[in-house]
Amino acid sequence: MEACHSPEQFNVTSYAATAVAIITFEAFAGMWINAFIVSVICMSWVRKKTLNSNEKILLFLGSSRFWCLCISSVYSFLSIIYPHFLYVLPTLTLFVSIQSFLNYSNIWVSAFLCVFYCIKIATFRNSFFVYLKVKIDRMVPWLLLGSVFFSLVIGTVVYDVTDKAFCKNLNFTCQGCIWKPSIQIEEHFFPIFFITGFGFVTSFMAVTFSALLLLFSLWRHNCNMQTNSMKDLSMDAHIKAMKFILSFLVMYSINFVFLILTLIYVPRRQSYVHFLIYIMLNAFPGVHSLILIFSNPHLEKKMLGILPCVKCKVCMR
Repeated sequence: MEACHSPEQFNVTSYAATAVAIITFEAFAGMWINAFIVSVICMSWVRKKTLNSNEKILLFLGSSRFWCLCISSVYSFLSIIYPHFLYVLPTLTLFVSIQSFLNYSNIWVSAFLCVFYCIKIATFRNSFFVYLKVKIDRMVPWLLLGSVFFSLVIGTVVYDVTDKAFCKNLNFTCQGCIWKPSIQIEEHFFPIFFITGFGFVTSFMAVTFSALLLLFSLWRHNCNMQTNSMKDLSMDAHIKAMKFILSFLVMYSINFVFLILTLIYVPRRQSYVHFLIYIMLNAFPGVHSLILIFSNPHLEKKMLGILPCVKCKVCMR
C-alpha cells in the first residue's frame, strides 16, 4: 500500500521552487507589459473618443493576456507547490474552465491580429482580398465578439466535462496518489482534446498563412523599391516590419508546439517537461506583447518615455 501524507504536507524540490520563481517573474512581467498596452490605449480612447480597429484588437488582446497570466500563474503555483488545494472541487473545475476561456481568447485574438495586419498591409490585387481590405474594419467588432462567444462555449464545456469526470473519478486523500486520478480521467476529455487541438491547429494555420503572405508582399514591395531606387527610409521600415513578423511567426510556432504538448503529454509526476511547458507557455504572452509595443510607433514612444523615469526612480532609491 502506498503511503499517504496529510493535506498539509508537501514536498517542494529545488527544481520546482526554481520553476515557480521563473513562472512568477514571467507572469508579473507579462502582466505589467499588457497592463501598459491597455492603459495607453484607454488613455488614447478617452482623448480621441474613438478607437481604430488595430487599437480595439490590441485592447482586447492586452486585457485577455493580463487575466490569462494572472490565472495561469496562480494555477501553476498551486499545482506545483500546493496540489491538494487545487485538486478539490470546485476549485479545479473553475481554474480549468477560466483558463481555457482566457487561453482561447488569447490564441484566437493574436491570430486574428496577424490576419488583420496581413489584410491591411499586404498589397494583392485579388478581388476577394480587396473586398476584405475594404470590409475588415467593420468586421473587427463582430470577430472579437465571436471569439469571446466561442471561447465562452469552450470554457463552459470544459467546466461541465471536468466537473463530471472529477466527481466520478477523483477520490483521493494523499499526495502520492494525485497523479493517478488525473491519468484515469483522461478518457473523459477526448472530445475536449479534439476540439481544443482543432482550435490550436486552425489558429496556427491562420497565423502561418497570413504571416507568409505578408512577408511575401513586403519582400516583393521591397524589391520594387530597390529597382526603382526609392528612399532608404521606406525600405528600412519594410525590413523592420519583416523582422517583427518573422519573430512573431517563430514565437507562435514554439508556443503551438507546447500547446500541443499539453494535450498529448500526460505527466505521471512533476517532471522537467512538466515545468518546461509551464515556463514556455507563460513566456509567450509577455514576450509577444513586448514585440507588439516596439512594432507600434505610439506604444513604442510611450514605453521609451516611461523607461527613463523608472531608471531615475530606481537610482534615487
